[in-house]
Amino acid sequence: MGDFSKLPPGFHFYPTDEELIVHFLQRKASLLPFHPDLIPDLHHYPYNPWELHGKAMEEGNKWYFYSRRMSSNRSTETGYWKSMGAEEPVFTDNNIIGMKKYYVFCLGNANSSNEDVKTNWIMQEFRLSDHHQTVNNASSSKRRSSSHSKSKSKQDHSKLVLCRVYEHCDDDDNDNGMELSCMDEVFLSLDDLDEISYPN
Repeated sequence: MGDFSKLPPGFHFYPTDEELIVHFLQRKASLLPFHPDLIPDLHHYPYNPWELHGKAMEEGNKWYFYSRRMSSNRSTETGYWKSMGAEEPVFTDNNIIGMKKYYVFCLGNANSSNEDVKTNWIMQEFRLSDHHQTVNNASSSKRRSSSHSKSKSKQDHSKLVLCRVYEHCDDDDNDNGMELSCMDEVFLSLDDLDEISYPN
């Protein structure tokens, strides 16, 4: 689990998609250090989503962890993560820095002919764009070759992904899980300020 011991009081972890890729996934894939190291590496999706408490980085109703990108079979003991469509690009300064894909957790066996039993658990899986993976692979290779001490278990960081898991509820206000104030709701309800008539 993440180390919160050095964080200031009142700290909240609500990163944007861009921040997750630039400040966390890209640094992890480039073997750069973290201070403090918040997001743990759970490898190949070993836990059911309701078992992530105490294992993944937790903030509010969301859990964050690193894993490995797999072509299929994101399975646990009781179910599997089913893809919910195509990947979406994540931008920074009009450049694609990564991709995001949605999954829903289903109970049962992915290879079974039975109908899927979908749950309310959703996962967003982030990966680096192909360009960033190429750059990171080159820099990581140079860093490993110049190091005198080699790790016994090497990991393929080109397949590294960052996952955000949450349980979707019908009364969720928005994707970030943040509540809107009364004034926020008033301003968001105004479609066009030009149409407001003011007294003379």
